[in-house]
Amino acid sequence: MTNDQDNEKIREFVATGSYSLEPIGFIRSDLKRRDEAPRQGKEGAPDVWLEVSPRFVEGMQDIIVGQEIIVITWLHQAERKELKVHPRGDVSAPLTGVFSTRSPDRPNPLGLHRVTVREIVGNCIRIGPMEAIDGTPVADIKPVLPESKDS
Repeated sequence: MTNDQDNEKIREFVATGSYSLEPIGFIRSDLKRRDEAPRQGKEGAPDVWLEVSPRFVEGMQDIIVGQEIIVITWLHQAERKELKVHPRGDVSAPLTGVFSTRSPDRPNPLGLHRVTVREIVGNCIRIGPMEAIDGTPVADIKPVLPESKDS
């Protein structure tokens, strides 16, 4: 089989495959509903606790208080059929392709949250500010690289 044939089989599998995501933990927040949450963390969001599931606790090694991290969440209450939205929910703004916005409503509702580690207690990390609501699944944690300006 040639490389082209191998690549085509891989593309076919990827295009038709189904993927699963296992949360490494969950957000514990005073925000209980989407309508209570600010649109971005720096718009008045509280600190939250990221409760890491026991089987993933070893992965917390070397996370330290004061460090900036990126928390990747699965926005479980999002509308997954949306492809166009009014940016920031402003109906006077023209509809915009969802991939040009930070809307939680999108086909694969991953949230990116650049936060600061405030405290670590056992398997829980207090982070903030963060706009995710209570019970939001956490897909991953990544460090912010020193030269990185985005989240």
